[in-house]
Order: sequence, then structure tokens, then C-alpha cells
Amino acid sequence: MTQSHDSAHQPHPLTAEFPMPTSTSLASAYQNLYLAATGADDVRLQLGNPANLPRPWIPASCTERRLRAELWSWLDDVATWLNEQYTWDPAAGMIPPCWPHHPHLVNELAVLADQRRRAALDLTSSSLEEWHRYCLPNFYSRLQARMRTGCDEKHTPWPAQPRHDRHRRQTGQRLDAFNNDLTALDTTGDSDRAGEPGPTLRLATDNGETVDPH
Repeated sequence: MTQSHDSAHQPHPLTAEFPMPTSTSLASAYQNLYLAATGADDVRLQLGNPANLPRPWIPASCTERRLRAELWSWLDDVATWLNEQYTWDPAAGMIPPCWPHHPHLVNELAVLADQRRRAALDLTSSSLEEWHRYCLPNFYSRLQARMRTGCDEKHTPWPAQPRHDRHRRQTGQRLDAFNNDLTALDTTGDSDRAGEPGPTLRLATDNGETVDPH
């Protein structure tokens, strides 16, 4: 019997399952968010202020070390899964291996992964259709617009760095403009408050120092 070309290949599944966030701290974070939304009053009271709960779709909110490490591992699994399951032509959009060095990809991938997680939990396909129709194509459109071919072969340093540095250097000039506006508001605003000295605006730099134009 002649063996066909296809049957000579090693059997493999036609699709791969989405990697759900099952690690301990990450699963616990999602469970706490679920309980904060649907739990009994005593449970929600025990959780404290829901605004303080870490949200995995906002990586910066995950400040506990183990949770943060698990989040990065999960997002890397999701990026690999997306590249394998949804990328045929890399020119149409492919997450680069250097994605952790691109803050826009870190933030967007976290949201995309969370939306796909939510779709997997639904009892109908409606939210998954929404994810396919809107979330995923828009993610790839923004990826192409921002990355272009910058990291196709190797990581490209941030092209906008010089402009960002200039933005930082001119913080004092922006503060002058803001405080001039506040001064004008003090003199032309409510007659009961006109002439009262208002607060002076200050901005914080990356290292925590405040900038005072005066």
C-alpha cells in the first residue's frame, strides 16, 4: 500500500488551545476581581477597596513580585500563541520577540489577552466573534502603524527617544504656560474668588523630583 504524502507527516492538532492564566497568583487576582464584582457583602468587605485590586490587563497595577512574574510569563505565552495561530504573512502583523521592550505592546497585549480570556469563559461564541471582528484586527492595525518594519530582523531602539528627551527638557516651559493660565483664571474667574492667589502647579520628573518654574 502506497503511503500518501500527508499521512507521512507526524500527526498534530489543527489548532492550539488558548493559554489561560492558571498560575497561582494570576488566577487568584482574577478570582478576587470576580468576587469583588459578584461576591457577598462580607466577601467584598474582606477584599477591601476594589480600586486597589491588581488588574492583569493593566500590568502596572500588578506590583506584587510573584504576580508580576506570572503575568509576564502568561503574556509571552499569549504572544507565542497569537503568532502561531493567527499569523500567516508576517507583513500582515506579527508580535516581535522584543515585545517587552515596547511599552505600547506590553499594554495592548495585556488587554488583548484579557479580552480573549473573557471570551473563553463565555457560554456562547458572541464575545469570541467580537474579539475576532474588532479586538484582534485593531490590535494588528495599531501594531503595523507603530512598528512598521522596525523590529523585523532585530530590535530597533526607540526612534522617538530624541523627541521624548526634548519633551522632558521643556517641562519648565509647559509649567510656565499652565501657571499663566491659572493666574488668568484667578483674575477673570468667579467674582467671589477674583484676586485670590491660587495654587502653583508643579510637575514630577521620572526620578520623583518636582519642577518649579520659579
